[in-house]
Amino acid sequence: MVNVHYIFDPMCGWCYGASELIAQFDHMEEVHLQLHPGGMIQKTPISPDFRQHILEADKHIETQTGQPFGDTYVKKVASNDALVLDSYITAQAIIAAERLAQCGLKMLKQIQRAHYQSGLPVYQPETLAEIARQLGFSPEQWEQAMAAAQNDVDSEIQMTRQLMQRFGLGGFPSMVIEKNGQWQTVIISQYYGSPERWSAFWEKVLAA
Repeated sequence: MVNVHYIFDPMCGWCYGASELIAQFDHMEEVHLQLHPGGMIQKTPISPDFRQHILEADKHIETQTGQPFGDTYVKKVASNDALVLDSYITAQAIIAAERLAQCGLKMLKQIQRAHYQSGLPVYQPETLAEIARQLGFSPEQWEQAMAAAQNDVDSEIQMTRQLMQRFGLGGFPSMVIEKNGQWQTVIISQYYGSPERWSAFWEKVLAA
């Protein structure tokens, strides 16, 4: 078994750009994927100036990775509608889903789709509860799991930052492989838009 440490932030556009690469781990039984949320931004309304920066960055991400940004999302960012980003409550939801059914990665993907394609307010508990319902969790299960995860969000994010510092990782997304007591960093950006090369890389890692 190979431990793969994925360092990400739900509100990071480049992590959304990498989502199809990360989805390949669903089919790698030899990999134990460990999710490490980064805590990039804590429930912050986004200013008009920064919205323009986001739109420009998203165009670059879409060009380089092939991941589409939905019209509803783009219009929302470009408009005067409320735009609030919160890495903490979304990380909390991912922790809760992972503990409930080891489906933190599915929760991350659905949060990214809801935000970057549908323009939904994923900082709101109601939006996250609806995603959880779609993943098959009952309201009671979800409420209890979110309450438990809330106690651990800060410590999980702190552990992520320590991991990044240990390996000199500068941003999101980042990745570290742990195999046979050896650690190896992976530069995910080298594989943007190249799922075949990404797959071939992991075939070599798992065969070694």
